[in-house]
Amino acid sequence: MGDYRKLKVWVRADAFVLKVYRATEGFPVAERFGLRSQIRRSAVSVPSNLAEGAGRNTDPQFKQYVRNALGSANEVGYQLSLAERLGFIPVPKAKELIGIAQELCRMLASLLHNAG
Repeated sequence: MGDYRKLKVWVRADAFVLKVYRATEGFPVAERFGLRSQIRRSAVSVPSNLAEGAGRNTDPQFKQYVRNALGSANEVGYQLSLAERLGFIPVPKAKELIGIAQELCRMLASLLHNAG
């Protein structure tokens, strides 16, 4: 596959992770190992799967990691919605992040469709 850092979706996903980390800093202490941790892991999983998949030798392997990234992008979108409804993230910030997660889903679906 080559250098994952050249993938537009990886660049967007990497920037998303930074935004998610900043947005989840103010979560309640009780959520340190709960929803905050899960949101962060799901967000990190998107660019991580793209990086790992790009290091694989075959298109089918790459596509599987793109599928994994897509699943994580959907997962974090739900988790951000839950965090907003619980009052952990302000509505405007949650909407921004959920919008980015949805954009990542579209980008990943397109990459999956166009990959090998």
